[in-house]
Amino acid sequence: MRIAIVGAGGIGGGYGAAFAKSGEDVTFIARGAHLAAMKTTGLRVEGGRGAMHVMPVQATDDPRTVGAVDVVLFCVKLWDVESAGQQIKPMVGKDTAVITLQNGIDAHERLAPIVGGSAVMPGVANISAVIAEPGVIRQTGTLMRMVFGELDGSKSARGQALAAACTKAGIDGVLSEAILTDLWMKFILLASNAGMMALARLPIGHLRDDPDIAPYFVAAYEEVTAVGRAAGIALPADAVERTLNFNRNAPAHLMASMGADLLRGNRIELPWLSGKVIALGRRHGVPTPTHAFMYAMLKPYIMGTPS
Repeated sequence: MRIAIVGAGGIGGGYGAAFAKSGEDVTFIARGAHLAAMKTTGLRVEGGRGAMHVMPVQATDDPRTVGAVDVVLFCVKLWDVESAGQQIKPMVGKDTAVITLQNGIDAHERLAPIVGGSAVMPGVANISAVIAEPGVIRQTGTLMRMVFGELDGSKSARGQALAAACTKAGIDGVLSEAILTDLWMKFILLASNAGMMALARLPIGHLRDDPDIAPYFVAAYEEVTAVGRAAGIALPADAVERTLNFNRNAPAHLMASMGADLLRGNRIELPWLSGKVIALGRRHGVPTPTHAFMYAMLKPYIMGTPS
């Protein structure tokens, strides 16, 4: 299977290394020092799943040189969806599946007009990893899961092929028949935890058991759940409890990517997380006071640490 990894950071780098190590034909679309390191010393992944080294690595900053592929793992930040979408068009063939693995809930909607609705397959990334240094990915914990599915719920041939490739690569790959539900289940957790950890500048272990903080996790989860149901998403009755269970069992040092970005002084994805919750809440008449507060307090950091 020919796989292109667009955005070779923690998520793309982690998945891509696993696919490459299992023998798939993987090309990383990257740039800067990270690209240079991969070309010269390969790609290393370290962390809870042990060490992995891919060498040599197929990597480029020009998608036009790659040609059409079977699968594009689209792992760029939310603010880069449209610009990166234009760049990947030469890699999208008639049957190519473009798996959107962004944090929010609307990347597939934004990408479809660019590469074609039939190409886009929404996905959910369950992996916590960052670029530790150029050419090195550091994963927190051992979870490496990817959920993806056609919007019509069909068990397509390309979806089944990707699921088989995931199994071969040691990735828990799930071809979902209800991908929007899966996408929102992650959004309940991610949109809320990102705001909480970014505000506190601390990982989950410092926050989840504090009696003064814990109720705000519940309130934030309940708001997103209510918004999703109002928007017509079929969410399970115990959606909030499932999300709380994830929090209870997550590694104590787990840090949401938006919190890590804020600590580094980088741009953050707030408008597509709490900002999206607020916008949909207004559209459907659902109050979202917890997310409104988090958005207001983090808004000055959207473009990076204020000077």
